[in-house]
Amino acid sequence: MARTHAQPDRATRGDHSSCSGRGSRTARTGRRNQRRVLRREVAGTVGLLTDEQDFAAMLRYRSFAFDDHPTYLDQMESLLRSRAAQGSHTSVALFDPTEYALWCREAGLDPDAGASRARFTAELAATGPTVPYDGRPLADLLPDLVEEAVRQATWEYATEVLAGLGPCPECGEDLGRLALAHAATLLASALDTAPPGSLHLVCSVSALPQALFSVLDAERGEDGDVEIDEGEALEFTAVLALGIATRSPGGLVLRSVGAGRSDQVHGWRLRPEGLEPLTAGEVFDAYCTDVTTGEPIAPESDVDYCAPPDLGVVPPYHPH
Repeated sequence: MARTHAQPDRATRGDHSSCSGRGSRTARTGRRNQRRVLRREVAGTVGLLTDEQDFAAMLRYRSFAFDDHPTYLDQMESLLRSRAAQGSHTSVALFDPTEYALWCREAGLDPDAGASRARFTAELAATGPTVPYDGRPLADLLPDLVEEAVRQATWEYATEVLAGLGPCPECGEDLGRLALAHAATLLASALDTAPPGSLHLVCSVSALPQALFSVLDAERGEDGDVEIDEGEALEFTAVLALGIATRSPGGLVLRSVGAGRSDQVHGWRLRPEGLEPLTAGEVFDAYCTDVTTGEPIAPESDVDYCAPPDLGVVPPYHPH
């Protein structure tokens, strides 16, 4: 009996030892798989040198590993494709060498170090314009990135000027805030009176130290609901508000595209009190005249140049 009892005991010890080895290997494999899963869930940002001039500025740093811009872009695209194939999300940001050098100087970091570039790119991810990498070639992605950068710069400039207007000397109301509220009301009225379909709005403001231009795309359903990008709407509203508050020349044009009908184009002229409707003839002249030469341009086919609908009663921007 003792012998019978001892035999299973040895077998048990042997089995336990064998299971421990397999368990250890299984645990290590499991941890590797877990880390692989976590890597897919960690978002990353790549700072991209989009043009030859910016690339040339980085060649001063010995730690910068590239010699020519085309090779750099090819390698960057390969990296993005590799991360996408692994299921990782990557955003692309504009890497500005001038801003980078200034940031390193203020942060007390060595600009000729990969760690400094990585920290600056992390800063871009938090504060700068980015676009998600969606598998498109970089040549197709870059225009969206540049457009996003221009949009953010426009919004920052417009809001900075509006904030600098200060309070009204008579009533104490913040003029910039009043202008933003007024512009938001005007934009909502223009969208609400537009026909169903795809809407393309352009706001331009001139005669400032810096001329501004903003574009907004929206979709208006048959039920009247409007789908709009909030970031684009904020920038558009800020530009419109700036034009009104500074009494700068400018205008707003709206083009609507719907199934089974001609495109409709109408617009308004910016005025301190709001938007002044353009006549059909004025809209036609604006669209069918070369802004550089002043020569006439043939009108587009299937486009109706028309007066805008009534926006209703919109309170003035500021009575004083």
